[in-house]
Amino acid sequence: MYSMKEVCDLTGMKYETLKYYCNEGLVPNVKRNENNYRVFDDRDVAWINSLSCLKRCGMGIVEMKEYVALCFKGERSIPERKQILAKKKELLERKLREVENCIDYIDGKQQFYDDVLSGKIPYTSNLIDIPKET
Repeated sequence: MYSMKEVCDLTGMKYETLKYYCNEGLVPNVKRNENNYRVFDDRDVAWINSLSCLKRCGMGIVEMKEYVALCFKGERSIPERKQILAKKKELLERKLREVENCIDYIDGKQQFYDDVLSGKIPYTSNLIDIPKET
């Protein structure tokens, strides 16, 4: 069994976040030790890692609660859970394309600057007029 602090160390989750998730019912069936402190087993830790991933995927607390509720319905709710995850994946893929476009822009700018600095091409700007050398 793991303490809250140990679970935070294992998962990288902040203590306050884990406590909030527990209080919100996102970590169901939390066990308590003889001193009434929360304790977690390996399955809990695996679930908490899943919650962290869902959060990084852009899932909010309300959505996570809905997902947890579906998980409690067992196998019959798999199609609904798949649909939720498919929507999140679609959003992540869109964000990934946006990030890739930004990286392409930066790569292009870096190449432009390298070419200007090496004398391969003259400097041009969309912001200022550059006098032409005569």
